[in-house]
Amino acid sequence: MYLSMQLSYYPLKDDFKPPVREVVKRLEASGLEVYPNRMSTQVFGEFDAVMDALSALMKWSFETYGKAAFTVNFLEGDRRPVSG
Repeated sequence: MYLSMQLSYYPLKDDFKPPVREVVKRLEASGLEVYPNRMSTQVFGEFDAVMDALSALMKWSFETYGKAAFTVNFLEGDRRPVSG
């Protein structure tokens, strides 16, 4: 099953940009299709791969940076942007 995910990450610290950049970098390294923008990051892939990547990312974030809020929307199916 294919999954589309929209993720917003809010590290609870004054210097929030480095953690946000690292989260996006780690998502991109996961092998999933990742489209970052100013407000959120869209992630696309097989259900288990997306959920495994999100679980590992959240654990790493909490262990590395401490408190943070993750806001996630899931939609079953392929909602990748159509180019053209």
